[in-house]
Amino acid sequence: MSDTDEYVYDEASGEWVPAAEAAARAAAADSVEVRDSVGNLLADGDSVITIKDLKVKGAGQTLRKGTVIKSIRLTGDPQEIDCRYEGIKGLVLRAEFVRKH
Repeated sequence: MSDTDEYVYDEASGEWVPAAEAAARAAAADSVEVRDSVGNLLADGDSVITIKDLKVKGAGQTLRKGTVIKSIRLTGDPQEIDCRYEGIKGLVLRAEFVRKH
């Protein structure tokens, strides 16, 4: 150990840990795993397919079963994904109604 190493007290474990390790633990705790209807892990930029007809509130439109939605974004909520689809602004879908394409 050198005198330049920084340590932080981790209240969960009750130990002093290197600052880099504490930052890595915090980043892992902040990341949210979003899984589709069959358990596949979703990430930003993935394409998904709807598994049933979905009525879109406020748009007066229905997304049919099998509709491909490209380039999704994760919202930080483990059950919601932000999407773009023609003619619908601000579309947010529940992950349980899509599967990875």
